[in-house]
Amino acid sequence: MAFKTAWLGLGVMGYPMAGYLRSKGGHDVVVYNRTTAKADKWVEQHGGSRALTPKEAAEGADFVFACVGNDDDLRSVTTGPDGAFQSMKKGAVFIDHTTASANVARELHAAAAAKGCGFVDAPVSGGQAGAENGVLTVMCGGDEAHYKAAEPLIANYSRSCRLLGTPGAGQLAKMCNQIAIAGLVQGLSEAIHFGKQAGLDMEAVIDVISKGAAGSWQMENRYKTMIEGKFDFGFAVDWMRKDLGICLDEARNNKSHLPVAALVDQFYSQVQSNGGGRWDTSSLISLLDRKSK
Repeated sequence: MAFKTAWLGLGVMGYPMAGYLRSKGGHDVVVYNRTTAKADKWVEQHGGSRALTPKEAAEGADFVFACVGNDDDLRSVTTGPDGAFQSMKKGAVFIDHTTASANVARELHAAAAAKGCGFVDAPVSGGQAGAENGVLTVMCGGDEAHYKAAEPLIANYSRSCRLLGTPGAGQLAKMCNQIAIAGLVQGLSEAIHFGKQAGLDMEAVIDVISKGAAGSWQMENRYKTMIEGKFDFGFAVDWMRKDLGICLDEARNNKSHLPVAALVDQFYSQVQSNGGGRWDTSSLISLLDRKSK
């Protein structure tokens, strides 16, 4: 069944995700993007139409999707003067794929409910490649009925999608994801750096250890470029620092202890200071290699 939908935010993730909603799902899609040229390009490529504001895009939509930068961007496209919540019809569901705070998810869930609408926080994992290939992992929080309504549409660009709890649970799960990745990338960086310093053939070493307990997605997909010192292959350091900031803020609230995540956040700060804000997260190894020269 095809639905009338709106998509807000056509960045490196949102652009292909909205494309799958149109091409694979066959849904009517109205897109909004702050840079109108990007929206025009999307319409030219996929069909559908574009709107000049989130409010205009959301008019009459059954489902409204967003994938923007941060909490403030999300508030702007939802509860702002030209936000989607100003025009969404009763019974419509808002699906938010932004990586944001759990607090803003709860806030917007309540704001949507006050208007008779649903809200599902649904951050994603899988990076740009996952979005472009339609194989993202989606972590959701919200009411079960709204999640069940949205799940078939999310399936157009995901390979795994699960409701993990009440509003904000999706964002909390994404924090777990980023905390785990931070420590993993640092460990992989140290292993490759150590092996290179020891004179080992790291291609051969990784071929062996990747088949054992040390294996991971990061190892499989990033070890070659890390060895070569190339870091233009995915999720940027600037974005990771934003995400880790959210994690550390939440940790202060729930009294959890994240010593490794806090340390790796500082390492990423050093990468930024070295001009690597747009490098991918595997660039942690650059700090170790730099100190050895």
